[in-house]
Amino acid sequence: MFDSIPSVYPVQGHVYLVGAGPGSPDLITLRGLRCLQSADVVLHDALIAPELLREARPDAVVLYVGKRGYCIGSTTQETIHDALVRLARAGHRVCRLKCGDPCLFGRGGEEAEALVEAGIPFEIIPGVTSALGATAAANIPLTHRAVGQAVTFATGHYDPDSPECTLDFAALAKMPVVVFYMAVRNLAAIAAKLAGNGLSPTTPVAILENGTLEQQRTIVGELATIGEQARLENVQAPALFVVGEVVRYREKLLALSTQALSSSPGEL
Repeated sequence: MFDSIPSVYPVQGHVYLVGAGPGSPDLITLRGLRCLQSADVVLHDALIAPELLREARPDAVVLYVGKRGYCIGSTTQETIHDALVRLARAGHRVCRLKCGDPCLFGRGGEEAEALVEAGIPFEIIPGVTSALGATAAANIPLTHRAVGQAVTFATGHYDPDSPECTLDFAALAKMPVVVFYMAVRNLAAIAAKLAGNGLSPTTPVAILENGTLEQQRTIVGELATIGEQARLENVQAPALFVVGEVVRYREKLLALSTQALSSSPGEL
């Protein structure tokens, strides 16, 4: 599909690795929005809001290169690398629009590395990662002086008992707050692994589904029972798994929260 895009070579192209934010289209940065609006070609992830894609130039080529966990037909990372290099070499200004932040479980580092190896100039535009956006929308403060003086981000993509998983669960069980990305499939196993490494079974936890969107759903429970709770509630990706005492503050903060993150600027 990339071969049909006309070349403007020998003009040197440029790639912008842009963080689109956690879901709500109005949480992209101004710099990121400007890069999107000026791009010749936009390569976007699966979870980018349609409203945000409409910000691209009318004559821009907008292409889906999404990857969804365990789904057949997802675009391979090698295909994305090849497209970025070939489009930039053809002289195009390319916006690689990625969910959340490009370099936080977004493979932005891998894409930047591929561009360096190919001699392609690029810029990384940070974005609001889902752990910040979704917890704010759920009224869960990620840190708190009383109970959360540190926060850890971890991937939940791998089965904790598989060779691919290199997480130190003994260390994670000692952290005040841990946020697991991509953890839906392995949520029960992750909870059991934390409990098996000394974390109290009554530790408060939360699952944040569809963060910052109108359909965001927050499920609060305890470490020992959250796996079964998630099954009964039919939790679906994308979702975050938040573990720690900071979850207890949600109920108090909900009292006066306006829940305005998914509103348009005119509605604030």
